[in-house]
Amino acid sequence: MNGTANHPYGLINNAGVAVLFALAEAPDSEVEWLMDVNLYGSFRVTKAFAPLIVQSKGRISTTGSISGILSGPLFGPYSMSKHAMEAFTDSLALEMADAGVHVSIIEPGNYKSDISKNVLARMKKQGFDENSPYKANYERISGWVAQAEKNQDANGDPQQVSQAALHAMFSENPKRRYLVVPNQDQAGWTIKKAIQELAQLNQDHAYSYSRDELVKMLDEALKENP
Repeated sequence: MNGTANHPYGLINNAGVAVLFALAEAPDSEVEWLMDVNLYGSFRVTKAFAPLIVQSKGRISTTGSISGILSGPLFGPYSMSKHAMEAFTDSLALEMADAGVHVSIIEPGNYKSDISKNVLARMKKQGFDENSPYKANYERISGWVAQAEKNQDANGDPQQVSQAALHAMFSENPKRRYLVVPNQDQAGWTIKKAIQELAQLNQDHAYSYSRDELVKMLDEALKENP
């Protein structure tokens, strides 16, 4: 399962930055910078290496985030970029399947890193309008980010994320999605949000499914992804 000198076997897209702004006030330059790194960076690198990965029938994996499923106040720009990587992964996986290339996405929760420190520094540099209608959100999230930076030891060991990346690259049975979180709470938030979206999509339209039909679909999905 190794590429040749000219044909690498695996690609792991692993670059990410974060900014926190109310969507109605987010500076274009900040959102463009974030998208350039989080979304277009992975797109461009994948496009550049795809012909070589196809020749070696290898693997492509991208580091996303549970924010690709979750979203919340001020996290809009960051979540937008990570939601986009969900679609990127699914489309790429279907396109690459016939070429024998497996595609996956790793979705970490909160792990020890400098992201909170960097976000806090960027928020302080940018500041916010004291008359902003979103002032309460800015104050609450600023406090949360500052607390997260102080409590780094409560976050998980990022080696868990590395292990998921190794599995995606070298396992005989790689997964499409790797939810990698340091505690049950973060798993619960993510899975419940996905279920909530399912319920919203199914709500009160001409082709809604019954509870029993939805349970049957879930059972079938669990059999496909044991």
